[in-house]
Amino acid sequence: MTYLKAHWQLLAITAVVFALWHTPVVVPLKILVVFLHELSHAVAAWLTGGSVEQISISPEQGGFAITRGGNRFAILSAGYLGSLMMGAALLMLALRSEADRFVTAALGAVMLLVTVLYVRDLFAALFCVTAGLILLAMARFLGHAANDMVLRVIGLTSLIYVPYDIFDDTIARSSQPSDAYMLAQEFGGATLIWGGLWLILSVGVIYWSLRRILGTSSNLPLPQRP
Repeated sequence: MTYLKAHWQLLAITAVVFALWHTPVVVPLKILVVFLHELSHAVAAWLTGGSVEQISISPEQGGFAITRGGNRFAILSAGYLGSLMMGAALLMLALRSEADRFVTAALGAVMLLVTVLYVRDLFAALFCVTAGLILLAMARFLGHAANDMVLRVIGLTSLIYVPYDIFDDTIARSSQPSDAYMLAQEFGGATLIWGGLWLILSVGVIYWSLRRILGTSSNLPLPQRP
């Protein structure tokens, strides 16, 4: 009972996201996680000496990142696990820091910057610009509590969506093109093996993140601040 009282908000958010999972309400959040997925490919390219040509996302919750150079193994592996770690980081920052408005603004600014530099198609540009401006407006005009809640929702949606997406893309539809499919083609092995490995790693990341997050007593009811 004490556990439920301490973490009721996270449990409530998770329940609501699950309840609305197959409705249009959650679609923008899913597309936002796809954006984090493609951004993770880009970050891996930059960190391994490569460059990024284009980033795109679609209303069907797909996307791609065109990169040059860099370490292909790292780039292909970064999408699912990178977006998962970004979501976990957003959730942890919301629960264990007072920088919620700054983090929300930073995420919005990143979306706008990526749009200007790398987005070339209409839907991706409209989504990223709209989401980026909304996040910046929330950081500017809404208080700590509202921004904290937004980061919690985005973070938890990522933790829910990524394992589901790994299973759906690489195991349930293993014959279809995916990051794991391309990794198998370029480095050997089977799509199912790479997808299964990523699924195990994603569960491990979620378990570690939740232990870190729920192991603190700081995530009690949201502070009432302007």
